[in-house]
Amino acid sequence: MLICGGSKHISLVLSIAYPVCITPHSTTFFRPLISTEPCSYPVVCETGGWNSRSFHDFFSNPAEENKRAERPQLKKGLATVRTLLFLLVFFIAVFIYSLWIDVSKFSVQKLTNVIIPQKHQTPIITRKLEFPLNCVTKNQTQTCPTNYPKTFKTEDQEDISSKPECPNYFRWIHEDLRPWNATGISRDMVERAKTTAHFRLIIVEGKAYLDKYKKSIQTRDKFTIWGILQLLRRYPGKIPDLELMFDCDDQPVIQSSDYRGQNKTGPPPLFRYCGDKWTEDMVFPDWSFWGWAEINIKPWEKVLIDVREGNNRSRWIDREPYAYWKGNPFVAETRKDLLTCNVSDQQDWNARLFIQDWILESQQEFKQSNVANQCTHRYKIYIEGYAWSVSEKYILACDSVTLLVKPHYYDFFTRSLKPVEHYWPVRENDKCKSIKFAVDWGNKHKQKAQEIGKAASDFIQEGLKMDHVYDYMFHLLNEYAKLLKFTPQVPDGATELCSEIMACSADGLERKFMMESLVKSPSTTSPCTMPPPYKPQILKDFYRKQSNAERQVEKWENGYWESLSKKQ
Repeated sequence: MLICGGSKHISLVLSIAYPVCITPHSTTFFRPLISTEPCSYPVVCETGGWNSRSFHDFFSNPAEENKRAERPQLKKGLATVRTLLFLLVFFIAVFIYSLWIDVSKFSVQKLTNVIIPQKHQTPIITRKLEFPLNCVTKNQTQTCPTNYPKTFKTEDQEDISSKPECPNYFRWIHEDLRPWNATGISRDMVERAKTTAHFRLIIVEGKAYLDKYKKSIQTRDKFTIWGILQLLRRYPGKIPDLELMFDCDDQPVIQSSDYRGQNKTGPPPLFRYCGDKWTEDMVFPDWSFWGWAEINIKPWEKVLIDVREGNNRSRWIDREPYAYWKGNPFVAETRKDLLTCNVSDQQDWNARLFIQDWILESQQEFKQSNVANQCTHRYKIYIEGYAWSVSEKYILACDSVTLLVKPHYYDFFTRSLKPVEHYWPVRENDKCKSIKFAVDWGNKHKQKAQEIGKAASDFIQEGLKMDHVYDYMFHLLNEYAKLLKFTPQVPDGATELCSEIMACSADGLERKFMMESLVKSPSTTSPCTMPPPYKPQILKDFYRKQSNAERQVEKWENGYWESLSKKQ
């Protein structure tokens, strides 16, 4: 508390609010009144008690008292007034202090270290509510918990303008669902997708149910389902009722040509991990985003951190100036052909290629297979296997220039990658020469090469973070559900699923990765805003620019080899 003295007023200043002014309305009786308005006059304040000199000057100034002759009587009166005023101020201070100790009764504008709830304002959650797994003991039957929220209000729920727009690759959701825009999706269409599906997933009133048809390769189905369960935990009450069929194999199977013509029925809607230009399968994030237990690849969120730290440890300019690839060459002829580009006594195509022996790696606990430790070369080669390869996102994240052997398949995000901006295109039918030129070009144009590598890793680190992976799933399933022309129902034989049912009974790396990728809290923010579909002309221009960039690289490459042949 501060007592301030001025020429005509005394200010009682409290540190929690505006100054309180004591104003004498009568110069004869000095009867003070208290004003809660800020003092509008200059005051000089001292701490540590009364400013006795200012107090005395105020009451004994001859000019202020019109030089009264009764100075001795005034001094006696002043002593009395001084005592009374001190007692009055003391009781005022005690009264205000008693209110101050319960700040919830105040709304103080300049109080920055106390937050006062205002009327008509929705409280904002600043601390996430966590819901850990509720696993029962071994001799009890595991059930799904009932305490997880069925709905959850986000901070930005009523403020659409505050929601960021989703990355551009979300626009491909519209393209993937375009075959059903006119007809919608009937139950018969869904049932026809059962032919190759590994499971049917049903969501009714926010709960997930599984109707399993056959076992997938390794744990693909298990971790795909786990990912969808985490989506339900992230956005409780926001995923509509739906039924879908999921195929966990590599190659897409719904041929577009089978469903053309006026008398043809619509294609069966089938979810999988990749697609191509000849098929209608809907692409969905692959299982490895939540971990690949069989080869000890961590959940994607952990991998991103590890790769980012690895990139910081190894600058592009300090890396090996060659193109690196490590994988299984025996799954596709194109990979076997790639091995002919390896360095030998007769020829160096600037490639350093290694065969991945998964049996040996498993015996050595995958010590040589940490993807974060493989960002050691300026250039990394991506080449498809039996179909699209999970490895693509790990290669693109490395800060290295990705040498992309012409692909035939796409996953949910790769269609927005641009040649010479995010990767360097490599010819499929002349890999060795194409790789040799790419590395020589990059080592000569180091700045541009680094920019390509950095653009790709930025695309992955920011555009493909788990927040966006979940939002892609959210929007894809919501848009898909809008097309359903039937009421989803839980079929006979389907079982309810939740995170507890899957993780509590798991062990080893499966349990470890599930625990690491568990969504512990509902999201406090809404999903990003879905971008509009491509207009036909814009999509046509996009494909044209892609082709032009690839042809430009081919021209550079042809000129490079022509100049070398002339020198020989």
